[in-house]
Amino acid sequence: MLQSTGVGAQTGSTGSKPVAAPAQGEFWPNGARLVISISMQFEAGGQPPKGADNPFPKVDFPASVPADLAAQAWFAYGYREGIPRMLDLWDRHDVKVTSHMIGEAAKRHPQVAREIVARGHEAAGHGPTWNSQYAMSRPQEREFLIQARSMVEEVTGQRPIGYNANWLRRGPNTLSLLQELGYVYHIDDTSRDEPFIEKVNGKDFVVIPYTLRNNDILLVEGRNYSPEKFLEQIKFDFDQLYEEAGTRRRMMSISAHDRISGTPQMTRAWDAFLRHAKSHPGVVFMRKDDIARFVLQSPITVRESETI
Repeated sequence: MLQSTGVGAQTGSTGSKPVAAPAQGEFWPNGARLVISISMQFEAGGQPPKGADNPFPKVDFPASVPADLAAQAWFAYGYREGIPRMLDLWDRHDVKVTSHMIGEAAKRHPQVAREIVARGHEAAGHGPTWNSQYAMSRPQEREFLIQARSMVEEVTGQRPIGYNANWLRRGPNTLSLLQELGYVYHIDDTSRDEPFIEKVNGKDFVVIPYTLRNNDILLVEGRNYSPEKFLEQIKFDFDQLYEEAGTRRRMMSISAHDRISGTPQMTRAWDAFLRHAKSHPGVVFMRKDDIARFVLQSPITVRESETI
């Protein structure tokens, strides 16, 4: 098993290391300037038999057709090729990421889920299945979130403390249920370029903002960005945030979906970006659970009076 030490590594192979209490006014641990937070979505294998978003022309399959086989093969690329390739990329750069795992994906491909954790990455919740929860009743959603956690924990041995809803669309009960169930943070928010704290049921709950502008599924699949265009986009984003980070806490969020960023050409784009980012002093890569623990202790963390 590979070691977890290196640039910005904050974790061990089976769980997160304790995060030291922040110094007064310290933006990030050990005087770091900018944190990059990467989400590696492990969804392949957790999608429904038909109807999931994919690059093929939409077809209204009759009930007699049980599955969209073309789409199933496209998703299978994620666990057969994409995740293994990205894991090797993260290893080469000593980068640790957070992997939001659909429970069914982890259950159907346990060797992939276990390898993610064995290499020092965080396993976080992403629903037990590829379903929206915004219209669920509170009891239904509670069971949904319990399953999301237990399915990942049973496979990986790591209990998720972070959560990502399908397409970020949570419901009115989601945050209070997450807190009741022992989650520490969620990422279904795009309102800031730094983590912050909201009050949920009168208690602190961490928000580690996700990204749409640096999201491979939106840019590459949705807008047909080339790998070069994707690289240009995230480099511009990095350069601006790095400049701002001299005077305030800044965090860059990027997403990597198994069947998209795990392709050969996109892995090359990611490799070029990581080399660009690491050439700048004070850049670190952190798992989201470590970010959450740090900002909970930090006296300068933004505390929002408005909970969205």
